[in-house]
Amino acid sequence: MARQKSLTTPTLSPNDLAPRTLILDNGAHTLKAGFSSPLTDPAPATPSACHIIPNCIARSTRDRRTYIGPELTTCADYGDLAYRRPVEKGYIVNWEGEKAIWERSFFSKDAHIDGAGLGCDPAETNLILTEAPNAPASLQRNADEMVFEEFGFGAYYRTLGSSLNAYAPSPFPSTTTTVPAGVPLECLLVIDAGYSHTTITPLHHGRPLQTAIRRLEIGGKTLTNRLKELISRTFDVHREDHIVEEIKEDVCYVSRTFPQDLEKTWKGGRYDGRELDTGVVVDYVLPDYEHIKRGFYRPHDAHVNLRNRALGIGTETGRREHVVTLGNERFTVPELVFTPSDIGMQQAGLCHTVLQSVNALPEGLRQAYLANILVVGGTSLLPGFVERLEAELRSAVDEDTVIRVARAEDPVGNVWSGGARLAADEAAVRGVMVTRQEWAENGEGWVRRRFAGKKGR
Repeated sequence: MARQKSLTTPTLSPNDLAPRTLILDNGAHTLKAGFSSPLTDPAPATPSACHIIPNCIARSTRDRRTYIGPELTTCADYGDLAYRRPVEKGYIVNWEGEKAIWERSFFSKDAHIDGAGLGCDPAETNLILTEAPNAPASLQRNADEMVFEEFGFGAYYRTLGSSLNAYAPSPFPSTTTTVPAGVPLECLLVIDAGYSHTTITPLHHGRPLQTAIRRLEIGGKTLTNRLKELISRTFDVHREDHIVEEIKEDVCYVSRTFPQDLEKTWKGGRYDGRELDTGVVVDYVLPDYEHIKRGFYRPHDAHVNLRNRALGIGTETGRREHVVTLGNERFTVPELVFTPSDIGMQQAGLCHTVLQSVNALPEGLRQAYLANILVVGGTSLLPGFVERLEAELRSAVDEDTVIRVARAEDPVGNVWSGGARLAADEAAVRGVMVTRQEWAENGEGWVRRRFAGKKGR
C-alpha cells in the first residue's frame, strides 16, 4: 500500500520552489484538493480544479470490498458501510489511514477523481496543508514529519484552514475593490461549520487572533448521529450513515420560528386531534440501490399504508418502498447548533459563541469584525442557517451596531479557493513555504515556530 521511498530524492533550495502547488484542505469528512500555479502560468487554477475526495476507509458487508478514499465514489451500494476516519475532532490522529488515502488520491499510478488527474511527484510539488486551530504540538510534529520524511514534498506550508478564507474572493456585495491574489482581506470573522465541530476565527490580514478563537463541539457529524437516533425509533438506520447524511442534506433546515414549526407538527392528544401541516411533514423514500439509487422526499400522505408500500402493494410497477415519515426532526436536529443544551451539552449556542469571540477582541475592533462575518463549511448549507444566525446576532447587540453575515459562494471549497489564490502569487507563497533543505538544516522546532509566525527567513 505504501509508496516506495526514493533513495536519491532531490531537495529544493530556499529560493527555488516547484512550479506547481498542491492545496489540500484536509477535512474530517472530505479532502478538498487541487493544483495551483503562479499567475504567469498560461492555465491558472479555477474553482473547477478543486476535487472533493471522501476522507475515509469504508468496508462494505454486502460486496465484501474495502474502499479507500476516492474509491468510494465507485461504490454501487452504500448500505451497511462501516467507516473508519483518520481525522477526529478536526485533527489527524491516524496517519496510517490518512497515508493510505493520500496514496490512492495523489501518488498511485491511476490517481484520478472524476477523470481529472491528481497524480504528482512530491519532490517536484509544493504542499499547502490545512489544520484545525489549537492543534497539539505532537500532532503538528507528526504532520511535518510525514510531509517531509515519508512523502518527500519539495516545500510545505501548514496553516489554519480558516486563515485561507481571507485570500478567497470577498462574498460581500458592497466590496467594490478587487483584492489581488496573494493579498488577504483586512478584517474577517470566519465561522467554519464543519463535520467535526464549528470554529469561530477572527483574522487580521490573514493572521488568526489566537486569544479570540472559539470552538463549538457540534458539527455535521453530531447532527447526523442525532437524526440517526431519532429515525431509528421507528426504522433502524443505526448502520446507515450515508443514507442518514443524504436525508439530512435533503430535508433538514434551520427554523427561524421554532415554536410555530413545532406546533405545526404536533398531532394533539386524545381529545385534541389535529391535522399535521404537510408543509413541514414529509415522507422520505429510502434507496434500495437497485431501482432507487438515491432517496427522495414527497409531501406526507396520512392515508397511505406504509406497510403495504414496503410489500410493494399500491406502488408503481409493484416495487417495494421503504418510507420514513419526518416531522419535527427536520428542524429540531439543526437546532442543536444554536441550542446545544437540547442534548445536554454544557456549551453556549453558535450566536453566543460568536459574541464570546468578538468580546475577546479590543473594543475598537469589534464593529469591524461584526460587519465582516463569513460563513463556510458544509453544515452552513442547511437552508435558513445564515438567516437564523444573523437574526440572533442582531437581537443580541445594540441597534446601532452593523451586522453583516455572508455565506461563501462555495462554502465547502472556499478554503481551497483561498489557498489557490495564495499559491498564485509567487512572492507570497515563497514567503510562507518551508523547503526540505530548511527542514533538514533547522529542525522541527524551527519549522513549527515559522508556521506560527514567530521566526523570519
